Amino acid sequence: MVGPPGAGKGTQAQILASELSIPKVSTGDIFRANVSGGTELGKQAKAYMDRGDLVPDEVTNAMVRDRLAQEDAQGGFLLDGFPRNVAQAETLNKILGDLDERLDAVLELRVDEEEVVKRLSGRRSCRNCGHVQHVDFDPPATAGVCDACGGELFQREDDKEETIRHRLEVYREQTAPLVQFYENEGILLTIEAVGSVADVTARAKAALGNRS
Repeated sequence: MVGPPGAGKGTQAQILASELSIPKVSTGDIFRANVSGGTELGKQAKAYMDRGDLVPDEVTNAMVRDRLAQEDAQGGFLLDGFPRNVAQAETLNKILGDLDERLDAVLELRVDEEEVVKRLSGRRSCRNCGHVQHVDFDPPATAGVCDACGGELFQREDDKEETIRHRLEVYREQTAPLVQFYENEGILLTIEAVGSVADVTARAKAALGNRS
């Protein structure tokens, strides 16, 4: 799945993976599993993370290779958050070639940047319980007060407009070229990621169904 921050990739990946009865494979999940499991790759990744450094592509790629080789992924899988750039996409093609697999489709969730800013900058998180509300889409009954526990709602640093716009700029520079890469490979499917979660899921299933 490809799309900017705030496009709803994580939500749609979870729904589609469940409905298709295939595992959702995300780099975040892979990292946590390797680190908590104390694998050799997990130890390597933790050493970088503990220093505050980015985990190198070669470690991430090795984790992805191991995950895709596991038994539950033999009947298919849905990648969420990987690849993030063309170099990783090229490596993924090599990994899949070694496993005698290939990508059937790449689903792009398209959403206007101003909509992304509105979605993310309107989020407020509870300092007490972590519950998330939205000033427009899910406003609290009392301004600044969490509906779930009565704690204080605040705006996280990564939900501030200037941070969101920077993330979008990074996406345009590093991840957006994946769209052209997979279009050239003839497996790109694009849907509009606006409307309700159910609406977007229906569009995704229709696009994937047409592909098959």
